[in-house]
Amino acid sequence: MTFTVAKSPECDRLLTFYEIGWPQFQSIEAAFEDVAGIRFIYLDGILEIMTLSPEHEEYKKNLGMLLETYLRESEIRFYGQGSLTLGGEELQARKEPDESYSIGTKKAMPDLAIEVVLTSGGINKLKLYQRLGVGEVWFWEDGVLSIYILREKYERVQHSELLPDLDLELLQSYITYHDQYDAVREFTQALRDRD
Repeated sequence: MTFTVAKSPECDRLLTFYEIGWPQFQSIEAAFEDVAGIRFIYLDGILEIMTLSPEHEEYKKNLGMLLETYLRESEIRFYGQGSLTLGGEELQARKEPDESYSIGTKKAMPDLAIEVVLTSGGINKLKLYQRLGVGEVWFWEDGVLSIYILREKYERVQHSELLPDLDLELLQSYITYHDQYDAVREFTQALRDRD
């Protein structure tokens, strides 16, 4: 077993372990069951254990609230599934997205997963999401929102296929807004002014 440690300036901490079997992963996870703020990501023997910084949680929450505002204002039926645990031993993959949503109807596997990336590790998140079968993945990294659509493999695109009328530039401008409450309120007004 080998491991690496990564720490971002924003204080997310990430431990990456290699050559970890599924039973070992389950034992490690069980040892942390009473510890809040820990995320586990597993793919083909690689295990990442991450603690989430306040900045990470703020960006995640901002992006989720803004997206939900857009969906409500556009009268698009959606089901927020949050950090639903996806995958399992049969796939040799497991992940909890930062946010996830089913669009139209509630589904066991969400249509959209959102990831806030402040620290990266050894697991290719797109490979993991492809194995899980999530149709659209959004990454917020270094102040940029990137959209990936699953076809035969993930392709980076300029617009969401699930939400083709969503102005990503407008959405993105409010993710790091100086005040969370004002961001949602002003984003709502901007959406209404466009109609």
